[in-house]
Amino acid sequence: MITELLCTAAAVGLYLNTLDADFCYDDSRAIKTNQDLLPETPWTNILYDDFWGTLLTHSGSHKSFRPLCTLSFRLNYTLHGLRPWGFHLLNVALHGLVTALFTAFSRPLLGGGPWSLLAGLLFASHPVHTEAVAGVVGRADVGAALAFLLSLHCYARHCGLRGDAGGAVCAGQRGGGSAARCWGWMLGSLWCAAASMLWKEQGVTVLAVSAAYDLFVIQRLRLRQALDLLLGKKKNMPLLLSLGVLASWGMFLLSARLYWMGNKPPNFSNSDNPAADSPQFLTRTLTFLHLPAANAWILLCPDRLSFDWSMDAVPLVRGLADGRNLHTAAFYGGFILLLLVGVRPPACRAKESNGKAHVANGKSVTNENGYHATDANHNTEQAPPKNGVNGSAGLHPFPPPPSVPPTPNLVLFSLGLLSLPFVPATNLFFYVGFVIAERVLYIPSMGFCLLIAAGARAWYVRLRTRGRRASLLCACTGLVLLNGLRTVQRNGDWSNEENLYKSGINVNPAKAWGNLGNVLKNQGKMAEAETAYRNALHYRGNMADMLYNLGLLLQESERFSEALHYYSLAIGSRPTLASAYLNTGIILMNQGNLDEAKRTFLTCADIPDENLKDPHAHKSSVTSCLYNLGKLLHEQGLQEEALSVYKEAVQKMPRQFAPHSLFNMMGEAYMRLNRLEDAGHWYRESLRAKPDHIPAHLTYGKLLSITGQKTEAEQYYLRAIQLDPTKGNCYMHYGQFLLEQERLSEAAAMAERAAQADGSEFDVVFSAAHMLRQASLNEAAERQYERAARLRPDYPAALMNLGAILHLNGKLPEAEANYLRALQLKPDDVITQSNLRKLWNIMERQGLRTKHSLGTQRGDL
Repeated sequence: MITELLCTAAAVGLYLNTLDADFCYDDSRAIKTNQDLLPETPWTNILYDDFWGTLLTHSGSHKSFRPLCTLSFRLNYTLHGLRPWGFHLLNVALHGLVTALFTAFSRPLLGGGPWSLLAGLLFASHPVHTEAVAGVVGRADVGAALAFLLSLHCYARHCGLRGDAGGAVCAGQRGGGSAARCWGWMLGSLWCAAASMLWKEQGVTVLAVSAAYDLFVIQRLRLRQALDLLLGKKKNMPLLLSLGVLASWGMFLLSARLYWMGNKPPNFSNSDNPAADSPQFLTRTLTFLHLPAANAWILLCPDRLSFDWSMDAVPLVRGLADGRNLHTAAFYGGFILLLLVGVRPPACRAKESNGKAHVANGKSVTNENGYHATDANHNTEQAPPKNGVNGSAGLHPFPPPPSVPPTPNLVLFSLGLLSLPFVPATNLFFYVGFVIAERVLYIPSMGFCLLIAAGARAWYVRLRTRGRRASLLCACTGLVLLNGLRTVQRNGDWSNEENLYKSGINVNPAKAWGNLGNVLKNQGKMAEAETAYRNALHYRGNMADMLYNLGLLLQESERFSEALHYYSLAIGSRPTLASAYLNTGIILMNQGNLDEAKRTFLTCADIPDENLKDPHAHKSSVTSCLYNLGKLLHEQGLQEEALSVYKEAVQKMPRQFAPHSLFNMMGEAYMRLNRLEDAGHWYRESLRAKPDHIPAHLTYGKLLSITGQKTEAEQYYLRAIQLDPTKGNCYMHYGQFLLEQERLSEAAAMAERAAQADGSEFDVVFSAAHMLRQASLNEAAERQYERAARLRPDYPAALMNLGAILHLNGKLPEAEANYLRALQLKPDDVITQSNLRKLWNIMERQGLRTKHSLGTQRGDL
């Protein structure tokens, strides 16, 4: 128990500094924008959506069905919203539990002493686990590992009961109660295996690992003997029955999962797994053979880690001359050598037959090489009581096998625990959506840590001097410390996105620079963000997302022509990128190129969402395109066409789309058509979707005023002002309402407040000046008209109205100057011409102008 506590403390302590970390990388899509976490979303959606919130049967789904992990995210969200610390705390706690269970699992295999402690500390501190623990989405791997070990625990209990009296208990020959317990543990193992798979797909491999545990640890078979048993050359009905149940359950789980995801494999882009997309068979084969070697190296020497290994992070192995083929050969050669340890016949079979090779009544264990297997204190290993279930095993989470497994059997099982959970990531049965994923190594690393501890234990036993044994223990301690230091350093990388992406530049520069650009842009560092985007495109120039992000940055910097260029490149690289069409259309609309904007919006609206990685984001962009197209038609006075587009947008919008603006614009279109009842319905829908939506308060207030509900209308205007007292637009609309009620002084006060709140907004200032003029506050109106003319000196109406108020206020020369400036901008404006003639007549009567000069200027009109 002390060993487990020490390892758990180490596991938790190493990751305490991650509690202050922010969400990083995949956390955004799996958590921050995943609608399945929201309380208003039916929890049953988790059973039909993938890990990212996309319907499993959708062609663009990743098919990652992990409902237990999503359910845990939803629990976090319910307790504390989107505050990251709670998500990280649960991850660290789960890692501590997994470490404790793994250490307990290692104890009976390694014979106690320092070796299970070594295995547990290696697992607790291995740097490759940082992505799974510090990255919140890595919880899928940690949770799967927890259920994985619980399944192994239950199966070990089943084996202990089945092994009593040669399987008689499980066969029902020693009493129904014992048989029920035996198969009860098997049932528990099967359900935990299903739970592990529902945390992450990889968890189903625990069934194969359980079979390996039974064959190599419980039955002590060598590899050849196990193959003979499985091929029917030897008979062991209790064992074969257990293995048959494991295989049948595995087939059922895999079949059910395939059916549940629509009987179709996921689709991945070329950048996710370039080797899978290579047309050359030799390239695919050599690369796929090399990837397990690359993963093994990460376990052996975790100095070069990255948040993402896609694209060209691991270049394709294109031919036999590639030097990495030597690494591949060395890896498989070493793996085969370790397997041969389990194939060779026992060297001391004769000794075993005379009873000296097994533990009995406390005598020492003699293994195949003739040495005594001892713990660190040189105590001989003691056999458990014959009733291993009700004896010492009953006090331990994992019942020990009859005695500590021989080293070859332990090596075989460790290799199985290392390799079997990794099989789904090998591209052997189906292509996967990654090249290397460090969090996928979380469960396989158990086999690696067990193998290292077993090797250290065997080496320790072979060493004869205390000095050499002490050196070995120091080397093991140093390895744990180095791993721990690297883990703490890696935690710093995962503390925030900026550090994370900077740490990945040397492995995957294209992806790292691009993501770093997003972070810098969010920080307002536009120049640095632009440099980062251009660095990303330098390494991989056809990345549609980076081209789009650079275009977006340029658009926000009002470099519209450059933005259009990069949007065009993004569309050329990925014709289905709806967000690029959306922003292109917005720029064209603002530039007055309305026909081209319409075509762009319509093209976007017709893009299907099939085989897209994020169909929700695509549908949101399509809905926004339709919304902007409807606004364009609305402003052109084409209300029926606008309504048709708005209704299409309502049909296509995804669950997470915020519809309040769309509903409000539908109300505006119905208002223009004088269909006031329909307008009221959509205004109310807008307010229901977003109760604090200010434009809907103002437009609904206007509708209520038109229909004679003055008191209710005033309440909506006041509510809009209360929601945001800094918005001049709210005061302006309320002032217009007061003006219509002939509450002139109150209207004038609202006009002044509107101009004060939004003094840089031309429309607000211009409207405020009109209201003041209607309230006969000409001096105040003059000040606001002057401000409006300064804001838009090239706008004829502003100059004409300024001239008019100066005319009324008796400032005739200033009025004449503004009338003339207005006519220079719009020479055919009849109202300005008429006002100017009236002004000249007054000036002539007052002797401010001679008839000759006036006649000349009139001729110019």
